[in-house]
Amino acid sequence: MPTALLAEDEPLLLAELKEALADLWPELVVVAETGDGAATLAALRQHAPDVAFLDINMPKATGLDVARMRPPGTAIVFLTAYGQHALDAFDVGAVDYLVKPLNRGRLLETIERLRSRLEQPAAPAAQQAPAAASVQAPRYLSWIQASVGSMVRVITVDEVIFFQSDAKYTRVATSQVEALIRVPVKDLAAQLDPEEFIQVSRGAIVNRRRIEAIYRREGQVEIRLKGRPEVLQVSAGFQSQPALRQM
Repeated sequence: MPTALLAEDEPLLLAELKEALADLWPELVVVAETGDGAATLAALRQHAPDVAFLDINMPKATGLDVARMRPPGTAIVFLTAYGQHALDAFDVGAVDYLVKPLNRGRLLETIERLRSRLEQPAAPAAQQAPAAASVQAPRYLSWIQASVGSMVRVITVDEVIFFQSDAKYTRVATSQVEALIRVPVKDLAAQLDPEEFIQVSRGAIVNRRRIEAIYRREGQVEIRLKGRPEVLQVSAGFQSQPALRQM
């Protein structure tokens, strides 16, 4: 059973988070609830949970401080009223960054991300050492800052359904929002994990997990997506990619 620690210094918010997790992730076992940084760090060391939901602004030590000293293997999710800490949060390896008030739909996306992470088996230490010594795995983009109106939002790349060129910008489409970034599609392609994303034209990149169906007829190939109404055309020069042909 997956285990979690909940750290929140406001009792009502702590109760709300606990209730939401019970509804959305019933198999999750909450092993500790804390209200300040010092108690949180002690509980992390005692229980070494699979995941810790941390408020950032806690007394005695911030959630960021706690995250830097967490046990190996504990995934971190920040839940805070302040958006300005997002860069610091991902610098310490946070899986996600949720902004209060708690949104259950957004929390469910985080839970699915955590479930996927926990389901991945860890390689035996004997297999890990030679690989680490011989080659360092490439570091792909894991999150982006995108403009949504006058707001800048932090979006993790696995939320993205597709990227598409839009004049001087690149459109970022998720199931809930559309945003804009200044990085062109051709530069994004080199920064995204090819196991997760596939470029289907000079102006579009698609999340492979979000592909619902691929239609091929008379030399034309189009992609229909989960959670979006758009139909994306696959350019002729991209139709022969092995990753696309295997689908």
